[in-house]
Amino acid sequence: MRLTLRTNLAMRTLMHCAVSYPDSLRTADVAQACNASFHHVAQVVNQLESAGYLITSRGRGGGIVLAQKAEDISVGTVFRMFEADLPFAECMDKRRNTCPLSGACRLKGILCEALTAFYGTLDRYTVRDLIDGNSALEAIFLDGMTGGSRESA
Repeated sequence: MRLTLRTNLAMRTLMHCAVSYPDSLRTADVAQACNASFHHVAQVVNQLESAGYLITSRGRGGGIVLAQKAEDISVGTVFRMFEADLPFAECMDKRRNTCPLSGACRLKGILCEALTAFYGTLDRYTVRDLIDGNSALEAIFLDGMTGGSRESA
């Protein structure tokens, strides 16, 4: 199993915004800190804004900021938002399934059970759980914004 780039960037973006809250970030700051393409991050930011997770503003002094409290953003819900359109296996895609075993194969049921457990685990966590007490993550994000030139305390 492998997460899509969009899901990965969505979680990185939300964590970065949560660490920086209440300050806003530029999409370019997030892209740089996450070693990602500005274009990809901008697409993810747009989707997160549409879903009500981020507030964005343009122009001088603009940026992105969390629209909800970090403890109200479920990791499982974000994952579903970005992964839901992608069937885990061919047999789970009702429109494109060509597997000749579908009518008799028990693997689909087992995979569905495993996915339910996977998302159930993710549902127990929020963005707050990912950042609280995580000074190493905070340092990475802060160094990413300053190009690694942050002075030691």
